[in-house]
Amino acid sequence: MSHRVVECVPNFSEGRDMAKMRLITEAIETVAGVKLLDVDPGADTNRTVVTFVGDPDSVVEAAFRGIKRASEVIDMRTHSGAHPRMGACDVCPFIPVEGMTMEDCAELARRLGKRVGEELGIPVFLYEQAAAIPERQNLAVVRKGEYEGLEDKLKDASWLPDFGPATFVPTFGALITGAREFLIAYNITLNSRDKAHATDIAFELREKGRVARRGQTNAFYSSGKELKYAEGCFPCGNCAEDFSTFEALEAHCQATHGYDLRRLLKLNDIDSAKGVIGQKAYKAGLFRECKAIGWYVETYKRAQLSINLTNYNVTSTVDVLEATRRMAVARGLVVTGSEIVGLVPFKPLYDAGQHYLRLQGKSPFVPVEDVLENAVFSMGLSDVAPFEIDKKVLGLPKRYENGLMAMKVTDFVTEVSRDTPAPGGGSIAALAGALGASLASMVANLTKSQGHSATLQAAAEQAHRVKAALVLAVDDDTNAFNAYMEARRLPQTTAAEKTAREAAMLDGLKIAVNVPFQTAAHSFEAMQAAAVVIEHGNPASITDGMVGVQMGFAGVRGGIWNVLINLKDISDAEYNARHEGQVRKAVGGRHWPDGPGHQRRR
Repeated sequence: MSHRVVECVPNFSEGRDMAKMRLITEAIETVAGVKLLDVDPGADTNRTVVTFVGDPDSVVEAAFRGIKRASEVIDMRTHSGAHPRMGACDVCPFIPVEGMTMEDCAELARRLGKRVGEELGIPVFLYEQAAAIPERQNLAVVRKGEYEGLEDKLKDASWLPDFGPATFVPTFGALITGAREFLIAYNITLNSRDKAHATDIAFELREKGRVARRGQTNAFYSSGKELKYAEGCFPCGNCAEDFSTFEALEAHCQATHGYDLRRLLKLNDIDSAKGVIGQKAYKAGLFRECKAIGWYVETYKRAQLSINLTNYNVTSTVDVLEATRRMAVARGLVVTGSEIVGLVPFKPLYDAGQHYLRLQGKSPFVPVEDVLENAVFSMGLSDVAPFEIDKKVLGLPKRYENGLMAMKVTDFVTEVSRDTPAPGGGSIAALAGALGASLASMVANLTKSQGHSATLQAAAEQAHRVKAALVLAVDDDTNAFNAYMEARRLPQTTAAEKTAREAAMLDGLKIAVNVPFQTAAHSFEAMQAAAVVIEHGNPASITDGMVGVQMGFAGVRGGIWNVLINLKDISDAEYNARHEGQVRKAVGGRHWPDGPGHQRRR
């Protein structure tokens, strides 16, 4: 069965009393199989975002325990804060990470909701991908009226909870749980204390837009006069045109501005099927999958745009940040920085770093650490609170924290020189290839070429990709050898033990073949990148490129030697023939010696 990992991000309505939050997170951590990743409190919002991951069953159990403890320590009757909320645990979404589908996560939400409703007697609503009623997919719709309006909401037959009683629980409120894609909670900070400044820009960004106006007397949209639909006059909220029928306006909005007018009105609680005469006209926001409001944060003494990006592949942090910067300047404001609440996936932050490097005229294909650092600086992510990349970024590239490549160079060389069989030739071949790729990258990024910039950038991208793979291969090669040796030490007293030992050894040997084969393949790519920079790079750096080719060649040769010497001990004839053929093809049919006379691979 494949490894299954799910993320859960409950938002608790407590951000000031950390003793209470510790009780909640301790309850979560009592579940084996769950890892607490982040606890992000906000005093002004009076809300804490908790993030943990684990296998599905453990995560559901941990979520239940956290909610149960919240029901014991949080009293919503005394709660106040800047963030919208409906309950002590306001929302509890499940997000697929590995080996999980969205429907799998929706089922987890249903399991949690049923248990909370039955065992704790708390009303539970499902939202997003777990919603049983399409109208409840949108969190803002479900949470409308918030805690203060919940008692009356539960009396409405159209708002019966999905689980639990339709009974108001004053101390808790209600739970909203569901399944969704990864949501980036992103705040942009202004040099202003005025919440209205943030709100004005937030309403321009968010998908649901705002009430349409015309005749602004300054850059602030709120200075204009509100528009309404009237018989024979249907104004467009996104331009100055008017139409005699709603249908003509609808067609115009789709063709000219690219949005569905009926959907926009529905987002703003207007059912166009019932008629729109007398209703306010709406202007569509700039970005899809974007929710935003403005608030004032006393801790920072500044106003912020609070933004939820519900699909960062549709609208990115860079999209909303740069639009905010432009609109802030027009309003005499300055964006001082931004803030990511909770965790952020690696990809959107890495993409942001590469975007700003390109704007700076720099190569985006530099070490990952440099790209991420550039994103932090360019977005001002440490403006109001420290941004620690290792703690805030989910899914950083794999690395061996205590492996060979974490050693000082002198320590690594000393380790190789000891009278132990690993690390040996396979690890050194991978290191050679990685150094060759690094030299190719250096020359490509140093060269300022008018005629070959695209070619050199492609070489830099190739070099960085294979360098990352080869750095890992240094440790992978040694780990594969150690795993094989562990298999050899397995007991072989009985027939069953002998069979298990032989199978484990065969598996180990196949890994011991695959790792150096990949080393050879990646090292050849390092040679290709180095050859490009020799031809098109700065002539003053030609010797760097030449050394890169030679180091890559050492990686190819060393990798192939280790493949061939290990194939000798594998009894799977078909497997051997396939790999020998791949090796011969890789080296153009030439005969390669089996390498230095080691009895076993390195």
